[in-house]
Amino acid sequence: MAEQGGEPAAATVVLGEIVGVHGVRGAVKVYSATRPRENIFAYAPWLIEIDGQFAVHDLISGQAQGKGLVARLDGIDDRDAAMALRGGRIHVERSALPALAGDEYYWADLEGLQVLTQQGIELGRVAGLMETGANDVLVVQGDRERLIPYVPGQFVITVDLAAGQLVVNWDPEF
Repeated sequence: MAEQGGEPAAATVVLGEIVGVHGVRGAVKVYSATRPRENIFAYAPWLIEIDGQFAVHDLISGQAQGKGLVARLDGIDDRDAAMALRGGRIHVERSALPALAGDEYYWADLEGLQVLTQQGIELGRVAGLMETGANDVLVVQGDRERLIPYVPGQFVITVDLAAGQLVVNWDPEF
């Protein structure tokens, strides 16, 4: 059942976004940051954030539709209600995510970390990550944007979430 509220009680992670509507019965088009993309349907409930306010929705159904994803949410029964969710970020409680091995991280954990070279030179902060065919790439914003391959042991030396830092083997001139 849909509930309205302010901040969620537990720590959350953003898994996607409502990007549009599908049909007239309240279905929404979904962008998923999960891999594979359909994994977003494995997590519930969805906490939809719009303008800093959260509404809790149970997922009724979800499926791939062409190149996108379509979901039906409880309490969303017509096109107008679905349109009101457009642009909403889909959060889930962190506790709903599978536990990771000690050397694995969710992208959300890396975003915002300070990036330093092994010599202590600050390159900026992780603004995001992107997938490429070969490996994931850190997008680091500082005095300029840098794209650093996320290859542990080669380019990424240490990740210290508690300190909020990521140390890289990277030439600051690149």
